[in-house]
Amino acid sequence: MFKSFLTRKTATSVARVALSNTERKPLHLRSIHIERRIEELNIELPTAPLPKANYNIVCISGDTLYVSGHLPIKIQGDGTLITGALGPDDGGMTVEAGNEAARHCGLNIVSTLKEQLGDLDRVEQVVKVCTTQVFGIVNSHTSFKHQHLVMDGCSDLIMEIFGKPIGYHARSAIGVNTLPLNAAVEVEAIVKIKPE
Repeated sequence: MFKSFLTRKTATSVARVALSNTERKPLHLRSIHIERRIEELNIELPTAPLPKANYNIVCISGDTLYVSGHLPIKIQGDGTLITGALGPDDGGMTVEAGNEAARHCGLNIVSTLKEQLGDLDRVEQVVKVCTTQVFGIVNSHTSFKHQHLVMDGCSDLIMEIFGKPIGYHARSAIGVNTLPLNAAVEVEAIVKIKPE
């Protein structure tokens, strides 16, 4: 009876492992090349930004990459910074304009990942976007209550580029009364990476 229980337990464990392996393929079986996907989506990445003060643009600890806050620097034209506070009722930017700013933050984060890692396929999981973990900070008038919709600009970009499950991330979105350089949005990220 004990042997029968172990056999059932082992079969169940094998089935779970098989299921999890079909949900998330190992690196050597993955058929998606992230940079090719970026090309297919006609997404243009900007030059990776440099720090704007005395800090490192990323810090690596083990298999985790901590990405400093990135600002919405446009890649089209002269690389201007998107500035201003969100809140159309108070004469500020619209949700749509903020969403575009957050997307530019995401593009700059992806550029930094590419420069730091050399290969975007080394991204194992965007843990939090803080849009992998993502953390988004929105320059807002006090009447503005849609920071979460603004941050979708970055989150949607991360999902477009990395897809599920790699790009599916935790996220926070908060409103503040000002940001450095009067930036409309600032986004930082935590990314789990694969070894070289």
